[in-house]
Amino acid sequence: MPPKFRHYALLAVLAFLAALPGRMSLPPLDRDEPRYMQATAQMLSSGNFLDIRFQDQPRYLQPAGIYWLEAGAVKTSEIITQDETLRHESWPYRIPSLLASICSILLTAWIGTRLFGFSTGLLAAGLLMVAPLFAAESRMATIDSTLLLDILCLQALLLCHFTDMQKGRTTPCRSSILYWSALGVGMMLKGPIVLIPALGTLISLSICLRSTALIRQLRAGWGWLLSVLTVLPWCLGIALVSHGEFFRRAVGHNLLGKIAHPQETHGFPPGYYLLLFLLAFWPGALAAIRSLPALWQRRAKPETLFLLCWIIPHWLIFECLATKLPHYVLPTYPAIAILVAASLTVWPLVPLRSLWMKLGVSLYALTWGLAGLLFCLAGPVLLYRMEGHLFADALIPALGSLPLLLAGLRLIWKQNWSGGALCAMGAALLTETGIFLCVIPHLTSIQLAPRIAESFRELRPCPDSALISPSYREPSLVFLTGGRARLLPPSQAAHELHDHARCDLALLDRKDDPAFQQELARLGTESILYDQFDGLNYSNGHRLHLRLYASSEKPTR
Repeated sequence: MPPKFRHYALLAVLAFLAALPGRMSLPPLDRDEPRYMQATAQMLSSGNFLDIRFQDQPRYLQPAGIYWLEAGAVKTSEIITQDETLRHESWPYRIPSLLASICSILLTAWIGTRLFGFSTGLLAAGLLMVAPLFAAESRMATIDSTLLLDILCLQALLLCHFTDMQKGRTTPCRSSILYWSALGVGMMLKGPIVLIPALGTLISLSICLRSTALIRQLRAGWGWLLSVLTVLPWCLGIALVSHGEFFRRAVGHNLLGKIAHPQETHGFPPGYYLLLFLLAFWPGALAAIRSLPALWQRRAKPETLFLLCWIIPHWLIFECLATKLPHYVLPTYPAIAILVAASLTVWPLVPLRSLWMKLGVSLYALTWGLAGLLFCLAGPVLLYRMEGHLFADALIPALGSLPLLLAGLRLIWKQNWSGGALCAMGAALLTETGIFLCVIPHLTSIQLAPRIAESFRELRPCPDSALISPSYREPSLVFLTGGRARLLPPSQAAHELHDHARCDLALLDRKDDPAFQQELARLGTESILYDQFDGLNYSNGHRLHLRLYASSEKPTR
């Protein structure tokens, strides 16, 4: 029975419920997410939707598309709730990622259905939904979830052209217009990087087919003009406003710099994504390895070829880049999920003939099982190690997921791979829900920025007080204080507190405290301790002992 609208509507509801836990309770996750949030908040406050800034620094990394989406989500939320304080809450900025993740699940199901049938599409959507990398990215107000949706739109439209070409039909012109427009939208989100999955698939298919018919089917002769026209107005505007500085930084430093040199200590050798795949795509990773013999047999089939040309160029390019981050290969995960689902639903299981293949799959299955066990227990273990005690609600998801994991292992041992995958998916969903709902809210030691921001709001003596922070320089602190945190060196912080003694507060770590106090004493000012915070800065792993000071010239509270 072909899928109907109600089937996709039900899948959308399930995707929404799966993506909802933690969206309200998660604090801003350093460091990229609060930078997006704060830059968007400043965009709304200033009314400047062209020149993107984080405090007084230009944020010239990618075009303004994601900031516009987040600004629209925040403004809409403010209008609906009549509450302008939402601008300093995290959840409105995460609405585009939520909607994009739901649509990505639906498109994955649609592409899988078009290629292999509804059962394959549905299973592929489930595998993507519970993949830890997708679950994490879909909860953050960053660019990756919306970029994934745009790439899925491109691949879905390319599949329509590819299918029509195979059947000797001419694709309607509107589909070509949508394809090239989506490519322009992708460039507004991430710049030229979207060309890798988009044109990589198109060129790879053309090479494999030894034909340019698909390029002609897409009407590339004039279609590229639509992509250029989509992004050109903003490019001209930012070029004038920044005097060309945006392109020097975004293309010269951010894009080309990542190709040749690892940035921000994110340099890894080739093979990084392959090693990370076990955790990032758990539990589908084991079925992906087991599906390789069947995949090899069907590599020339049109539906398999399309997905391989989607995956391989993108994966290889990012494995070769000097800078590597886990989410760079996320756009390949829907295609991998569809292939894995096809191996579990429509392809017969191919026996492993070689002893080395049997040994390799067995070792990988053992590693997969250990990774699943650690994954299911990660929440309670992390909570106990960081906070020194457990909470009952954090144990419930672990106790529910472990039996499912064990049942999945037993079914896989009996060669019931589809049943084992379903059990493991249930374990993953329970574990992720538990981590976001029951574990992270209890991890107070890593939530330094929310605790500091709350104390600052209660203790600040003036409505326009600034928080001078030499020691804790995370973007989340800037966002949660409404942009009032100023990140200065200790000696300069002492001067600022001396010059604005009646209003400002200073936040110092124990290691920076002596230099700050010495400079403050030289200026003839004494400090008053208002509050203290102990915790872990998980962005760099440093344990901090922070103290919130006011000037003695200020009336004590």
